[in-house]
Amino acid sequence: MKTAIRIITIISLALVIMVAGIAGGVLLDRTVLTALGSPSSATAAAEDQLHVVRQAWQIIEQRYVDQSAVQPEQLAHGAIAGMVDALGDTGHSRFLSPDMLKEQHTLTQGEFQGIGAEVQMKDDHVVIVAPIDGSPAQKAGLHPGDLILAVDSQDIAGLSLNEVVRRILGPAGTDVTLTILTPNDGQPRDVTLTRARIPLHNVSWAGLPGSNIAHLRITAFSKGVTDDLKEALTDIQQQGYTGVVLDLRNNPGGLLDEAIGVASQFLSSGNVLQEQDAQGAVQDVPVRSGGIATDLPIVVLVNQGTASASEIVAGALQDDGRAQVLGETTFGTGTVLNEYNLSDGSALLLATEQWLTPKGRVIWHQGIEPDVIVSLPDGATSLYPGVEAEMTPEELQSSTDTQLLNALKLLTETE
Repeated sequence: MKTAIRIITIISLALVIMVAGIAGGVLLDRTVLTALGSPSSATAAAEDQLHVVRQAWQIIEQRYVDQSAVQPEQLAHGAIAGMVDALGDTGHSRFLSPDMLKEQHTLTQGEFQGIGAEVQMKDDHVVIVAPIDGSPAQKAGLHPGDLILAVDSQDIAGLSLNEVVRRILGPAGTDVTLTILTPNDGQPRDVTLTRARIPLHNVSWAGLPGSNIAHLRITAFSKGVTDDLKEALTDIQQQGYTGVVLDLRNNPGGLLDEAIGVASQFLSSGNVLQEQDAQGAVQDVPVRSGGIATDLPIVVLVNQGTASASEIVAGALQDDGRAQVLGETTFGTGTVLNEYNLSDGSALLLATEQWLTPKGRVIWHQGIEPDVIVSLPDGATSLYPGVEAEMTPEELQSSTDTQLLNALKLLTETE
């Protein structure tokens, strides 16, 4: 794979900022770079529009009635975020403030501080993609698809994702109140959460009571997940379990390298995915040899909080016929995001390629459609291994996690 220095030239408002450096893909765990043109290569039309932007900056700076609100950093960040939003790549390409970039990096390194929820902009609304297991967001009953309407009683309509996240973030131990709307409910409610430092246990498992099936959950594709999965699969097989429910629900994704490693534990040959560049060229990404569970029966659980790297794994196992996918259509995050660092500590995450399943199916904006569609009842919550370890078979069967119960039924019927 070729590695090059990418020079990013950002002409922002009244300033010209030139940034040079290695731009690694935070969601790729690798570098995919080419050289960009110099400022002199900008088209005449672009120069005309940049002049308009400079005019707008000067008018705001000189004439806006509330001069205390005229903050150069916020204006610059707002302008960059607006440029990215204008691409129409909602929920994928985005601008990250320094605080947001820090949270992104800590998440892929296996730790997190905040309320513990992945959020994205979708249809002009800030939407919860996935709460993290054991996080304040999960404990408060927030679910994928919930809309955030206000932060600390301040309406966020019209704000960028960057501005909303800035209001939600804060030191561990402090409180933040979110006004939440669950689309199926229609009644806004206030939820107060205490921010926390959240250790991520990305791989966990437990035997499902009354069965020979293991429930194996991956919460995010952070660094080291493949190694943790190998250890879990070794324990599962040594203890005599005959099948696995691979739970990718509410998994917001993470590192592509880990997604390839995870899928390769269950596949003996073929491809994990395809990558398609802006020119339409497609490159296969093959399965890595040495998978330790290539014959173990498996059902994959997904929902609308299943995104990014977790969609790659679900799609790979589905295309191969290796597993049935059960649940709800996934979120539809199917782009290769490269990180371009800016001089003030902020960054652009920009889609430069898209992911396809091994059979060429588009993930971006489409998601992975399950083989077996099962939705949770209203108000139901999904189980996770830490809870099941303390349950009796009767308690498991009487739970409201219909997705898990249907997956268990599929696996026991094939024994």
